[in-house]
Amino acid sequence: MEAKPESHKLIFEKEGVYLHTNAKRSTQDTTIPGFIRIVERDGEPALEWSPVEEDMRNAPAVFYTKKEGEGGEEETKFDPGYEPDWAVISTVKQERRHEHPPVRATGQWGSFSLPLSELYSLRRARFSLARNFLVLTTRGGDPLPPLHFHQGGARELLKAMQRYIRLAPSPMDGRLFLAYPHDSGALSQSFDELHLFDDTSADLVSRFIQDPYATTFGGFSKVTNFFRGALPHTHHESPLSKRSPQDAHCPHPADEEPGFELITCGAELGPRPEVKRGKPLDNWDQFLDPEGRVTDPQKVKELVFRGGIVPSLRRKVWKFLLGFYPWNSTTKEREDILQVKTDEYFRMKVQWKSVSEEQEMRNSLFRGYRSLIERDVNRTDRHNSFFSGNENPGLALLNDVLMTYCMYNFDLGYVQGMSDLLSPLLFVTQNEVESFWCLTGFMDLVHQNFEESQEAMKQQLLQLSILLRALDPELCDYLDSQDSGSLCFCFRWLLIWFKREFSFEDILNLWEVLWTRLPCENFHLLMACSILESQKEELIGSNHDFNSILKHINELTMKLDLQSVLCGAEAIYLQLTHCKELPLKVQEVLGLRVPSSSSEESPDSEPKETHTLLTQSEARGPSSCQTFNGQTPQRPPPTYP
Repeated sequence: MEAKPESHKLIFEKEGVYLHTNAKRSTQDTTIPGFIRIVERDGEPALEWSPVEEDMRNAPAVFYTKKEGEGGEEETKFDPGYEPDWAVISTVKQERRHEHPPVRATGQWGSFSLPLSELYSLRRARFSLARNFLVLTTRGGDPLPPLHFHQGGARELLKAMQRYIRLAPSPMDGRLFLAYPHDSGALSQSFDELHLFDDTSADLVSRFIQDPYATTFGGFSKVTNFFRGALPHTHHESPLSKRSPQDAHCPHPADEEPGFELITCGAELGPRPEVKRGKPLDNWDQFLDPEGRVTDPQKVKELVFRGGIVPSLRRKVWKFLLGFYPWNSTTKEREDILQVKTDEYFRMKVQWKSVSEEQEMRNSLFRGYRSLIERDVNRTDRHNSFFSGNENPGLALLNDVLMTYCMYNFDLGYVQGMSDLLSPLLFVTQNEVESFWCLTGFMDLVHQNFEESQEAMKQQLLQLSILLRALDPELCDYLDSQDSGSLCFCFRWLLIWFKREFSFEDILNLWEVLWTRLPCENFHLLMACSILESQKEELIGSNHDFNSILKHINELTMKLDLQSVLCGAEAIYLQLTHCKELPLKVQEVLGLRVPSSSSEESPDSEPKETHTLLTQSEARGPSSCQTFNGQTPQRPPPTYP
C-alpha cells in the first residue's frame, strides 16, 4: 500500500532572516541569509528556516493557502520598521517527551524545522540600535541558532504563531513569554487583549526608556492585572514550578528562570553600625603640588564620599571625578588638554550645524534625534533659573551640547533622560565645552542604561533584588506577594541616578558622591535598598497592593532626606561586608568577589543572559554561605554603573 504524500500549507513566510556565524561580528562573511516560515505539514504547524541558497536549489513544495472566506489579497502587513524586540529562548529545561529530538536540521548552519507544539518560551532581544533577533529552544532544551531579522518581521511572525499557540508573559520577567496550546483556559487572554502589539503600546521597558516618568502606573499594572486573572489556578501547574521529588534538594540548573532563586544569608548579618556624614571638601589647594598635580586622589575621593564638595569648588573637582582631567596632570598639561578638547568639541559641533535641510530630510535618524532633543530641552529643569524662560541661553547650550553628543556617539545618539544628566553639569560648569566632556565621562558610567538592549537595567534590578533579599527577606516576600518582586518601580531611580527623587541641590551632592565609586561601584543599589527599607513599615503596615505600591513610591519624590539615605546605604554596606558568611552573589554585587566567569557578557551579546548568572546561588540554605575574610580582591572594570 502506497504511503500518502505529505501535504504542505505555507501559512507565513519572511525573507531577510539571517544566521550569524560569529556572535561578536556581523559582516557579509559571517551572515547567512534565509527565509523563516510557518508551514503546516499534515495538519501540524512547524516553524522552519532555510538559507536562500538552499531555497534556490531545492524550493519546498509548499503553497500559501488563505483561510476560507478570504479574498485574493494578502493580509495587511505590519510596518517592518521600529517594532518590539523579541527572541525565543528556553529558561527551564523540561523532561523530554520524545525519544528523538523534534527538530530536523541539516547541519550547524543549515535549515531546521521546529513543530510549534515543541516551542517552550519566548524572550525578546535586540542588539543596541540594531535589529531584532530570535533564539529558539525546544521543550527538551535543544538550542537552535539565533535568527536575526534584518528586514523586520518579528511582529508578523508572532502574530502568525498565535493562530496555533498562546503566549503568556512571565510575572518574573517582563521579556519572557511561555508558549501554551490554545485550549489552555487559564490563558484565554491573548496579546491583542493586552495590547502588547499596538503601535501606541510598545514594550514596557522600552516605554520606560522613552518616558520613564509617565509609564510606571499604566503598563505594569496592566500586565500585573492580567496575571491576577490568568494564572492563579495554574500556578502550581506551570512549567516554571514543576520539579520532581528527586530534584527537590538539587541546585537549580544554570538556565532556570531568574527570580525563583532564594537568596538568603543563612547566618545573622549582625547589627547595622551607625554612620554619620562628614564635612564637605573645602580646601582644594592642599592636595596640589607646586606643578598642580593632585597628590592624593584617593584621599580626595574619600572626603567627597563622606561629605561632598562645597559649591565653590565643584567646577574644579568635578572635572577630575569625571575624567576630563587626569589626576596626575600638571596645571600646564591641563591648559593643553582644554585647548585640544575645545577644538575637538567645535569640530563635532560644526558637523551637525552644517547639515542642510535637504540632507536632514534624507536622514531620519538625525532628524529624530534633533526633534527629541528640542522637545526634552523645553521641559528639563525649567524651575531652575539657569534654564527658566523662553529665551534663556542655558536652553540653547543644553540643546547644542546634546546635539554634539549625538555626533560624538552616533550609535547611541540621544535617548530621553540624557538631558537630565546634562543639566546639573551645565549648571555647575557654566561652560559649553567643559559640560560636554563631563557628560561624556558621566555617560561612560551609565551609557548602558540607555541602550536598547536594556540588559544593564535588567541586571541592576536583579542585583538590587539580591541585595534586598539578603537584607530583608520579609519585605521581599511581601513585595512578591503583591506582584512587585521585580522592583520595577525602582527603574527610574537607577536609570538617571535618582535625578527626579531629590532636589536639584541634593542631586549635585549625590552625584559627586556616586562618582567617587566608593565604597563600591554599586553604591546606588545600596541607596535604593536604604530607601525601600525606610518605607517597609508603610508598605506592609498599610497593606499596599501592586498599584498602590507604585503610587506610594512615586510620591516619595522630593520627600526623601538625602543625608539619611546616604547614611543608611553606607551602614548597609558595612553590615554586609562584616558578615563572614555572605552569599557569593551578594559579594559579587558589592565587588567583594570577582565573578566566577572569566569574561563578563556584554549586554549586547547573544544568547547568554547575564542576569541568569546573577540570580543563581551556589547552593541552598546555610550550607551555601562561604567564609569571607573581609578582604576586597581587585575587580575588573565594570560594564555598567
